[in-house]
Amino acid sequence: MTEIAFTTAAFNQFLAEHKLMASRCVECGALALPPRAICVACHGDRLEWVEMVGKGKLAAFTWIYVGPTFMNAEGFSRTNPYCTGIVELDEGVKISARLLGVDPKNPGAIKIGTPMTVEFLERGAGEEKRTFLAFRAE
Repeated sequence: MTEIAFTTAAFNQFLAEHKLMASRCVECGALALPPRAICVACHGDRLEWVEMVGKGKLAAFTWIYVGPTFMNAEGFSRTNPYCTGIVELDEGVKISARLLGVDPKNPGAIKIGTPMTVEFLERGAGEEKRTFLAFRAE
């Protein structure tokens, strides 16, 4: 799998295949997510793709009241916020993603350390179809 370049396009293609992929340094074993073309630890350039299990815990979160146009089109607004957060995967890397299964109107109920599972949100159709990364509270 190392013949696939470590690019945003490749990462997005894996998301479209419902795979959460990271890069792992062949030299030191460091993981990077989103994937990087150069090791974040030793700066080596011998990397490989590895699939993450997709389980982790909530490390941080915030709620968004004024989002991008595509989120507004989904019905999110100043009166209907959504949550985004940082999830620390069981493999040790962290990634930012939309949070599902939490109540953004009740942030006091959202707890750091909540178990999370990866989900892939598909939006659009045909050439316009895109897959977005999300995590659902267990």
